[in-house]
Amino acid sequence: MLITTIKTPLVKVKKCTLIELVERAVLSIPEKSILVVTSKVVSLCEGSAVPRLRQGFGGQALARAEKDALIRKESDYYIPSEKSKWGITLTLTRNILIPSAGIDESNADGHYLLWPRNPQENANALRAHLARRFRRRALGVLITDSKTAPLRRGTTGIALAHSGFDALTDYVGSKDLFGRPFRVSRRSVIDGLAATAVCAMGEGSERTPLALVSDIPFVRFRQRNPTKAELDFLHIQLKEDLYASLLRAAPFRRGGGEASGKKKRRS
Repeated sequence: MLITTIKTPLVKVKKCTLIELVERAVLSIPEKSILVVTSKVVSLCEGSAVPRLRQGFGGQALARAEKDALIRKESDYYIPSEKSKWGITLTLTRNILIPSAGIDESNADGHYLLWPRNPQENANALRAHLARRFRRRALGVLITDSKTAPLRRGTTGIALAHSGFDALTDYVGSKDLFGRPFRVSRRSVIDGLAATAVCAMGEGSERTPLALVSDIPFVRFRQRNPTKAELDFLHIQLKEDLYASLLRAAPFRRGGGEASGKKKRRS
């Protein structure tokens, strides 16, 4: 696997579209490669951002309350920050366990950056544009963010949306080295690629929010967007989840996100 990070100009809120940013930064794409895009630049380009209060207008306490209210609005379920030793609001947002509903203040130029409104639409549109521009049949787009994991220090990349290739490798029905059949094993291609690409792109002042991933023979490319059934399959219902006992025991409250409005959390 070869990862080539791509430097861009400084991206600010609604100063250019995502297509315009990629047009300037990406000069070529080999066949059977994937363009990785951080969700932060998607949010900046589409304006999914809320200006922060100035400290002088209310101080740190008011700014904290402002962010907490925004997290509650964006999350599907949340555990109040008062229950955290570190004052962090843990959330379930779009079926992902993530602090602060994915809201970020770093490299945001005085804003709270929200997750993109519809990263799947962004991935689909960008892939179609790149396929036309470079006349490629097999290429993919992957939109990423970073997350933490319980009991582990540091962040790793995670996929928010993908287009043009299979998200999973299914081992069910095949056999291991000793002839034992796999019954449930699936490899997450999208999260594996996201973790590797985010590690290469960095999360500080590198200014490399794009990366081109090539030489990936394990990826199965598709000349289309993922179907609704394929996207739905990526998300496990709470009652079927391996960690259901932990999640159900946690003191989650309903937030204002889209999923929480569709159905109540099972208890």
